[in-house]
Amino acid sequence: MALRYGFLSTHPPTACGLATFNSALAGHLVGDGTSSGIVRVTAKGDDLRPVPGVVHTWHASDLGGWRDAVDVLDGYDVAVVQHEYGIYPGRDGEDVLPLLRRLTVPAIVVLHTVLSHPTPSQKSLLEQIVATASAVVTMTDTARDRLLIGYAVEAAKVSVIAHGAADHSGEPARRSDRPHLLTWGLLGPGKGVEWALRALAQLQDLDPQPTYTVAGRTHPKVVERDGEAYRASLHRLGAELGVAHSVTYQAGFQDPATLGRLIRSADVVVLPYDSREQVTSGVLIEAVAAGIPVVATCFPHAVELLTDGPGMLVPHRDPKALAKAIRRVLTKPGLAASLAGRARPYAADLRWPAVAARYDALAGRLVQEHARILHTTPAAAPA
Repeated sequence: MALRYGFLSTHPPTACGLATFNSALAGHLVGDGTSSGIVRVTAKGDDLRPVPGVVHTWHASDLGGWRDAVDVLDGYDVAVVQHEYGIYPGRDGEDVLPLLRRLTVPAIVVLHTVLSHPTPSQKSLLEQIVATASAVVTMTDTARDRLLIGYAVEAAKVSVIAHGAADHSGEPARRSDRPHLLTWGLLGPGKGVEWALRALAQLQDLDPQPTYTVAGRTHPKVVERDGEAYRASLHRLGAELGVAHSVTYQAGFQDPATLGRLIRSADVVVLPYDSREQVTSGVLIEAVAAGIPVVATCFPHAVELLTDGPGMLVPHRDPKALAKAIRRVLTKPGLAASLAGRARPYAADLRWPAVAARYDALAGRLVQEHARILHTTPAAAPA
């Protein structure tokens, strides 16, 4: 019998990685079923119109909202909780903890961030979340190792299940005569696009010269804080470097079909991120699953997935090294095909159906264990 899932997370139309992840996971776990539901966590500025599949909304300004969320989630067989600091109300999002403690159904907590240098508050909160959850999931071995080494947690509770990827196979995209570099995802400081622009300026001697597409809207929290200052700075930098004519910015929403065509049109996916903490990157997973060569900075997920694998690693904030790696992929005979070939063994296991099946198997084990415990626990004596 199919399990009934309750999901707790941000959710589209909220634009963030958790929302996108939760939407994809929920869609592949429950398909078109109506017996599961999403408790959507919202914040100031979110579009609050009704969303299919959302059965309850917990607004971040509602400090006691976790109580109603618990009541809804307890109506399902298992709760799947997405965790990121600051998503939930309270210091560091601590209001998710009483919710987990009050739940009576098994809870799987998906950890999107495991910091190597947390504050004492962040460390304590994450340790309590792991202690309270029935199981926790990290999306990389790096994140699991960081959790087990840096935090006091029970190793048996931790599973590694990769971030899922869409199937972007299909008709070959229309390609231009010029090599196509691609970066996509929510835009903001730390994305490192400025380093890619500086690298592009060093590739203008190639014939034909590469083009570069930066696809994705600016992160809503960045817009709220700084407006479009970062995007404007990239336009200015491109003009100063003399590469503006080779750069296209696509700030609109990318539906799956459009994104698939865009990915298939790329010769190299460029991930020039500044972060040294990022243990999970959905964009990296999508690129690898699609078989597109990747050039990335040495953020943790890239180091784990690309070392001796389907891409090349470069130091952070080093446009010269970035340009050199991209040049090699574009000009060295057979290298791009070799990198793409290294991705094939990963692809099937990274796609959403396989990832969702692993979550379903984990949930099934937890529900069976929960039922066994309930069956063997002696009933309370009458008062």
